[in-house]
Amino acid sequence: MRILFITSTRLGDAVLSTGLLDVLLARYPQARFTIACGPVAAGLFEAMPRRERTIVVTKRKYDLHWLALWRACVGTRWDLCVDLRGSAVTLFLAARRRAIMRGGRRQGARIVHLGQVLRLSPPPLPVMWTGAADRARAAAMLPDGPVWLALAPTANWAGKVWPADHFIALARALQDRWPGMRPVILYGPGETERRMAAPVLAALPDAVDAGGGLTLAQVAAVLARCGGFVGNDSGLMHLSAAVGTPTLGLFGPSRMSEYGPVGRCARGIAAPGPEGSAPIAGLAVAPVVEAAVGLMERAPVTADLAGAGG
Repeated sequence: MRILFITSTRLGDAVLSTGLLDVLLARYPQARFTIACGPVAAGLFEAMPRRERTIVVTKRKYDLHWLALWRACVGTRWDLCVDLRGSAVTLFLAARRRAIMRGGRRQGARIVHLGQVLRLSPPPLPVMWTGAADRARAAAMLPDGPVWLALAPTANWAGKVWPADHFIALARALQDRWPGMRPVILYGPGETERRMAAPVLAALPDAVDAGGGLTLAQVAAVLARCGGFVGNDSGLMHLSAAVGTPTLGLFGPSRMSEYGPVGRCARGIAAPGPEGSAPIAGLAVAPVVEAAVGLMERAPVTADLAGAGG
């Protein structure tokens, strides 16, 4: 049995879609999977069980990337095509069944819309697959002993970025509460991301710099070793929630009702004001500290923190 799964170009959306794949893996234990996604998201699927191949869909002028995808898939007879991009590609492929996510902006959580594609209610939680080598590298970077706090102070546009001095104050407040805690600073590849993270790294000399050079599976393994995560609305936030790390997402002008983190222990906190237009700088440090403490103390994986603070 062969399944074609077309998911997002954006990392966060692709992470949210992994729960559907997890359901399909369990429902069809003999199936082999082809994943079609954008280049940023491709690394999510490297360790996925029964993945036959990944087709990287790179945007081209005149929507010619869809033609390229059709050419890569037309020679296969598919048992199921799942298209989360709402494209016409699967309509022109030989397929026994199709599940297509229709376009248009909808109200409510994105994860719910994804679940509706396979008529799943409640929708499945996102997952992340890692290999033994990924986990070994993460263990070498973050050895047992300290409580590791993941901070993600970057995002793909400036309006989503909580000020660097707020992240620094948050880290110091949490370290005052839990003296054994050490920050782990995560950010994406490229000079722009590195510059956004630089002030936080400079102010926290005991922090581990985990940005820029890791694969997505390695990042996921690093996040899985952390006792908590606080970060901007980003793909890293969704990845943290998917691995089960207690995750607090920070929201300003982006829509928390649509893209809040989804996981076993995850929540968002938004700047005061109308959703979709509130400046993220208006989100004060104190409520973020309070939310992070509450989230981490309630999480089973960090239950030992409850008695460790002042």
